[in-house]
Formats: sequence, C-alpha cells, structure tokens
Amino acid sequence: MGEAMSDEGERVNSLMSLLKRRGIIFPAFSIHGGVAGLFDYGPVGGRLLRKVQNQWREHWLSKGNIVEIDSPTITPHSVLEASGHVGAFNDHASECGSCNAIFRSDHLVEDYHSNPDSLEGPELDSIITSKEVSCPTCSGMEWLPSRPMNLMFSTIIGATGGGRQAYMRPETAQGMFLTYPMIQRHFRNRLPFGAIQVGKGYRNEISPRQGMIRQREFNMAELEYFIDPEQPPVHNLSKWDDTKFLLIPDPAGKTSESIQVTIADALEANIVRHPTVALFMAETYDFLIGIGADSSKIRFRQHESDEMAHYATDCWDLEMLGSYGWIECVGIAHRGCYDLGAHEDATKSNELRAWREFPEPVEVDKMVVAPIGSVVGPTFREHAGLVSDALLNMKNLPSNFPFELDLNDGSNVTIEEHMVEIKQVQETIRGEWFLPHVVEPAFGLDRIIWHILDHGYEMTEKQGEEYLILHLAESVAPYEVVVLPLFEKDGMNELAEQIRSKILTLRGINAYYDGSKSIGRRYARADEIGVPWAVTIDHTTTEDGTVTVRRRDDQTQIRISQEDLITHLNENSLHSLF
Repeated sequence: MGEAMSDEGERVNSLMSLLKRRGIIFPAFSIHGGVAGLFDYGPVGGRLLRKVQNQWREHWLSKGNIVEIDSPTITPHSVLEASGHVGAFNDHASECGSCNAIFRSDHLVEDYHSNPDSLEGPELDSIITSKEVSCPTCSGMEWLPSRPMNLMFSTIIGATGGGRQAYMRPETAQGMFLTYPMIQRHFRNRLPFGAIQVGKGYRNEISPRQGMIRQREFNMAELEYFIDPEQPPVHNLSKWDDTKFLLIPDPAGKTSESIQVTIADALEANIVRHPTVALFMAETYDFLIGIGADSSKIRFRQHESDEMAHYATDCWDLEMLGSYGWIECVGIAHRGCYDLGAHEDATKSNELRAWREFPEPVEVDKMVVAPIGSVVGPTFREHAGLVSDALLNMKNLPSNFPFELDLNDGSNVTIEEHMVEIKQVQETIRGEWFLPHVVEPAFGLDRIIWHILDHGYEMTEKQGEEYLILHLAESVAPYEVVVLPLFEKDGMNELAEQIRSKILTLRGINAYYDGSKSIGRRYARADEIGVPWAVTIDHTTTEDGTVTVRRRDDQTQIRISQEDLITHLNENSLHSLF
C-alpha cells in the first residue's frame, strides 16, 4: 500500500512538472511567492481550457431549447442574501493553538467520518479531540473550537465608504435565475427550456489543497433547466440502453451497494427520482467520454439525506477517479422552486412565474373585496385605479378595518370599511401562475480538465530514457497538428510553412511549426502536450509532394499526398487511413 501511494505521488509530481514546464497549467504569481489556490493556464493550457469550454457549450446548445447567457461576476449583497449564500455559505475552520495555522475542520477528520462536510462544529470538534488529530503544520494537538467562515470574497460597488456591498460570485447560477423573465420571453413562455453560463467563480477556500481540485478562483459551467413540476418532460433514454452506469445510491434508499445499471432502469426503479435528472446524468457521461475521460473511472454518487440541501429532491455527484482518489466534478440536482421562490420573496416580484393553461376552463365561486366606486374614486383620485386593482387581487380577506393596502407603484393607502364591500363572485379560471422547478447540472471545469490530463498521462520509456505522452482526445487537444521539417534546409522548412498555412485555413484545426533540434526530440515535445498528429516534410516531399503522418497514440506512420492530408484533416478522418 505504501509503495502504491509512493508511486501515485511520483506520478502526480511528474504530471505537475510536465504541466508547468510545457506551459499548460502552473501556480500563479510564482515570482512573487505564489498564492495558494490560484493557477495560470499557459499558452498550451489556455487553448485546452477554451476547447473544453466550447465542447461543453456545443453539447448543451445542440439540444435546441437551451440558450447561453453571460452575467456579471460581481453580485450585489441583496442577491446573495436572498439566495442564502450570505447566511449559509460557510465551512468550519479549526485553528491550531500552537502555530496558529488554520484548516478546514472537515478535512482534518475525513479519515474518521464518511461524510464530514455534513457535520456541525461541535461534532467536528469532538472527532478532532477523540481521535487526537494533529496539526499538519506543527504536529501539535491543541485546537481552538471550530468556527464557521463565509467563503465569499467581499467587495464594494462604487466609491469607498459610500458604495454598495457586493461579492465576487460563488457560482454562476444566480445570474440565470435573475434573467429568467428574459429567457422565458425568448422561448415564448413554453416550458421546458434552459440556460447555460460559463465563467469564473470565486470561493475564499480556508485551506486550498490537491492542486487544481480546490481553488479560490475557478472555471465553472452550469445549466439551469426550467420545468413544470406538474408536467415533467418525457425523455427518450433508449440511446443509453447499452450503457451501464456505475451508481452509488443513497444508503437510506433501496440499496447501499454500488450497482451497474442502465439509466432507464435506474429511473424505473426510482433510484434516480426524476426523468430530467436521469437525462442529464446520461448526457453528462456522454460529454465526459467525448472529451477523453476514462469511462471506467466515472461514477455517480447520490447525496445522502443529511448531505442534500433542504430544498433538493434528488442530487447526484459525478465523481472521477484520479491520482487524488474519487473527486466530485459535476453536481446534478433537482432544486425544486427554491431559487426562484427565494428571489420572488425578497423582491416581491411577480416576473419569475410561468403560466399553466388548464385543459378546460374552471368556474369557481370566490369572495372578493370589491371597491365602492362612488367612494374610492373621489377619495383616491388619480390612484383610484391602482387601489381598485389591488383590492380585487387581495389573496386574503381583511380580518379587520381599517387596514393598509400596498399598491403596485410601491406606495400604500389606508382602506376603511365604508370604502369596500365583501361579496361572492363567480370567476372563470383558464389557468394559473406557478413557480417553475429547476434541474441543475453544475460542472467544475478545472477538476474535469485535471482528470482528463490525469487519465491521458502515460509515463513510459524509449531507448532507455523516460518518455511522456498525453493521450488527449482530438476534440480538446490544444493543437491538432504539428508540422515538422526533417531539416531546416533544402527547401523543407519553406514547404513545411506552406503546408501549415494550408492546414490553418481549415475550420477548427490549429497547427504549429517546430524546426529546432532532432526530429525525435520534436516528436517527443508534441507527444508531451497531446498533439494527435505530426506531419513531417523530408527530401521525398520536395520530389513528389508526399508527407509522413505520424499518429501519437501508437506512433505508427504512413505516407500520403498533401491533398489527402488536407481532405482527411478537414473531415476529421485521418484515423481511417491507418
């Protein structure tokens, strides 16, 4: 076991060294001493990140009823107060009494509890004491009582001292909830529909660790899918009839064992509790396989009852296995109407609802507070119309008189008994307003990128020397092609540049030129950053125009014409030639 852990640690160190050396991903601000939990994507990594983001966008936008929005990263206090983040977006922190180092309390006890982030402060303190947990920094065991710490970065909008309190957003979701009215209008009020957003999130982690797994600034991608709770969408899951998913259901449910089952069977057995959650689990799996994740290292774990948010009816984490063990990379949650309801309550807005038409009109008798026009008109003059509308729209009859009545313009008036009459009326109701429910897949893109790098990283040998390869999917490889002159002489370098220029005219294909050092060294450099194809120009190219194409994953080579090269690259079909 110790040897295995040592080998895994060596692998992580080797991969991290490669990522830094080749300009893929590395700690930010390093010449100033660095900041824990902040990373740079370099010239190679920046393209990898963008391609993963674009693959994610296209995966969801291709569904036809999903659109993309882009909202600010600075979020007013009132928004995050309504969403619950101001009051509840906390982790417990424990401070060492000897060296004053601070750590997340649940991290300190994770070897002693299966779900430590569900524990409250006294429970965490009890485990730390009973298990004699030592400080990772100084090995001391004198701990101060744990305390909750809010994870949001605070800021001020406007001039210092007189500005409006705000935060850097901890998630992209709130922007989509608040733009719901515009999204609904875009879809002509026809549910279901969704919105996606890709961008930065910020969490002031107490103790960032495990490289890219826990960061303070990170790349998120979220989808909010709005549905009618009384008319859940019917999804065709037959596409995945031959795919078995590894599921770990809630132990409080029907089984506590991990199971391999089709997504349709899991839905039928009520292990997955909602059809849209089932659909998004399967679609998420497809996305990850499409960008190169190892299918044997993907599983779905259902949240336990004490772990799930109080408003959620079902929640699954997609976890990926890598050098740090099983890590949550995607959360798929049925959030009910909590978010829209919270913002409606906080703002008194009536714009966050959808209209549901009844199959047949319904005749109902109801008691209303009817204005007496001869009194209300002269009394309230220009406001008489607002007063009458507000009276007729009262949800409850007044318990006594006089009472205060809120008007739609934000003002209020006093209503006395002689101004109104309580009477029964018959009303034809053709439908009703309701708060849509939301199903949300939320992706941690940095964690996903780390795992596709981890899954694709191979440490091997060639001619007695260490040889490193990144087996990245072509859909996300930073460069699709490297063009290599055998020598930078006899016209080979000019031909190589001409061929590279032709390749760059192809949609979605990026190529670079490398002419320094030996051809073997250049192949190795391309393999290290995951370039799927190498095109070599040699003396024969100057004679008959053919080039050598080398495939990264098995290093086999073929010779083809330049015309065939361009055609097959354009059709993404070079593999068919091997």
